[in-house]
Parts: sequence; C-alpha cells; structure tokens
Amino acid sequence: MSALAGRLAAITARIARAAERSGRDPDAVRLVGASKLQPVARLREAYDAGLRRFGENRVQEGIEKSGALPADVEWHLLGPLQSNKVHKALERFAVFHAVDRMKIAEALDVEAGRRGLAPAAMIEVNLGGEATKHGFAPGELAAESPRLAGLAHLRIVGLMTIPPPADDPERTRTYFRRLAELGRELDRRPEWSGRLVELSMGMSDDFEIAVEEGATYVRVGTRLFGTRGSG
Repeated sequence: MSALAGRLAAITARIARAAERSGRDPDAVRLVGASKLQPVARLREAYDAGLRRFGENRVQEGIEKSGALPADVEWHLLGPLQSNKVHKALERFAVFHAVDRMKIAEALDVEAGRRGLAPAAMIEVNLGGEATKHGFAPGELAAESPRLAGLAHLRIVGLMTIPPPADDPERTRTYFRRLAELGRELDRRPEWSGRLVELSMGMSDDFEIAVEEGATYVRVGTRLFGTRGSG
C-alpha cells in the first residue's frame, strides 16, 4: 500500500467513526479530495486507491487535470465561480460547492438549461461575516430563498461554509452546527419541500467535527495528498 493509499484508508476510517459517534450512517458522508495545486500523478495515485471524487478551486486547473483521469471521476468545483467561467465550468464539473451570490446561481441555471444539464449546487454561507470570504450572509437567505428554489436547471441541494481560522479545530463546531440548523430552517420553507439535504463542511483539520455535526461532504486536501511536492 502506498503512503497516499494509507492516508485515504485512515481518513475513511475516521469519517466512519465520527459518523457512528453521532448515530449516523457512514455511507451518508462523502469524501471529496481537495486536489488544488496537486500534481496529476498524485491524483492518479488516489484514484488507484479508490477515490472517485476530486475537487478543484479553479475551473481551468480542473479541466486540465480531468483529461488525465478516467471518465468515472466526479469533479466538484470547491471555489467561487466567476461569471465569465460559467460555460467552461459546466463542461466538466458536476457539483458546485460555492454558489456565493444570486448572479452566479442564475448564470449557472441559464447555461445549464442551454446545455440540457441539471448540475447540483450548494449555497455558500459566510457564517463568520468575514470580509475576505465569499458567500451569502445568513440573513440574506430567507429573502433570496424563493429565487434560489425556483431555478429550473441548477439543483440547489444544500449549504456550504468555511469557518473562520481557528487554532483549536473544536472552535469550528459552532459554525458547523449553525449551518446544519440553517439548512433545516430553510428546508422547512414550502419552496424547498425537503430538497436541502446536503451540508458541505469540514476540511483537513476539522472534518471529524463536521461529520459529527451533520456534514454530508467533507473536503480534505493536505491530510490526504500531503503538501505540494511531498510524498
């Protein structure tokens, strides 16, 4: 077993234990390999070890890498999307984790309709109110909810967040718990009718806490792949 395969197995086991601690089915949690700036050879190694979901932050990098991996890989866009990249993004990505404003949601919806696609997406929520972070403010969501739910082609399936940096990963729990609560609050609205089932939250340092609080997608990069240029 390669070092990367060993890390993948260890992360998968930790996800399962975290799910079991909170009374959840481990199969309800999906690991996305956050492969930003990682060489293609390392992605191939992860693929050979069984990983089938890869997440990139930049559209062009994802497109370039996708041609070097088998067709059964599911590509996720983890970073924010610019309007002028929407058409390219839909050529490759099946899931959008960071729909951070109404303009992007509507642009994705229009272009998906032109192409006969129905990509999945999550609404990014800026729970920390950080000026450097993208995303809807929590207070905006109720007002924008009917428009988001009414999109014909972009399937909004849940919420995503990146908590403020913390020295102690346990400090992120409050943000993960709030995202789960916010998802439940929105999902009770008649326009959603039970469609908001996904929570994309948790990265290398705090994914177990995120799973305990209800994450259905965790985005793990460094802990899986190592730092860029490492083994």
